[in-house]
Amino acid sequence: MKTPLSFSVLLCFFIFACSTPEVSNTVTLEVKHIELQSPNDILPLKDSLVAPLLYSHIKGIDTLDVIEKKNKFISAVLPAVLVAKYRIEQNRNKVKNLLKKEDWSEQDSTFYKQLCTDFGTDNQTVLLNRMVTHPNSIILAQAIIESGWGSSRVFQEANNMFGIWSYSPNEPRIAAKFQRDGETIYLRKYEDFADSIEDYLKTVARVNAYREFRAARLVTSDPYKLISHLSHYSERREEYVIELSAMIRFNELTKFDNYIIDPSYINLSGSIQ
Repeated sequence: MKTPLSFSVLLCFFIFACSTPEVSNTVTLEVKHIELQSPNDILPLKDSLVAPLLYSHIKGIDTLDVIEKKNKFISAVLPAVLVAKYRIEQNRNKVKNLLKKEDWSEQDSTFYKQLCTDFGTDNQTVLLNRMVTHPNSIILAQAIIESGWGSSRVFQEANNMFGIWSYSPNEPRIAAKFQRDGETIYLRKYEDFADSIEDYLKTVARVNAYREFRAARLVTSDPYKLISHLSHYSERREEYVIELSAMIRFNELTKFDNYIIDPSYINLSGSIQ
């Protein structure tokens, strides 16, 4: 039995279930969604086994001193990184199992077609390759740069870490404070940080500008080699890559690359049908 979490927050438990039992074992991740009263209530990371805590709408983090702000930001964001990567990896495993089946149910087909849409391909090999994720250090560095260590309005109000734009009025979004060519820019609004990170990972997976990055991450997990292929993520090109490298090195972000979700929060049941 886990020790109850004691801090002054509204704690709401919910279950993220990796369904599609016809494809593989049912894997259930026990996620805890937390609405903060203050950034001071963010729990610190104790070791490399991380509880899947999903924080949202973190305001006031920019009022903390530099060291505390950095610690709180990483403690709040890294669990969401791991949850997002875990979801994609579980779906990737389901695809592997699905491709071994001769007969697909309607549920199987719907599941597979949705992933093909999300990752921008209907080629089986390409889909599996695009569902490979990259080191935590890179994701953290980009989130830090794009959100200004959690100080940006879109981070605090929309849980949008990476400044992902919205092109549809039918999805949750907020207006940016700036315009481009006289037109209002809209940014996506997410339920929590894991949704933001998962959307970012899917964007990197399907956009043509990142094809070299995707190819590189299939053969190396060295963040410093990988980030050289991310120049197209920013209009600043090579300056952005230099900033990423400095961010990772100065803040020793590679130490988080081996952090994983605490297995005690993962439940397995059922069997392959």
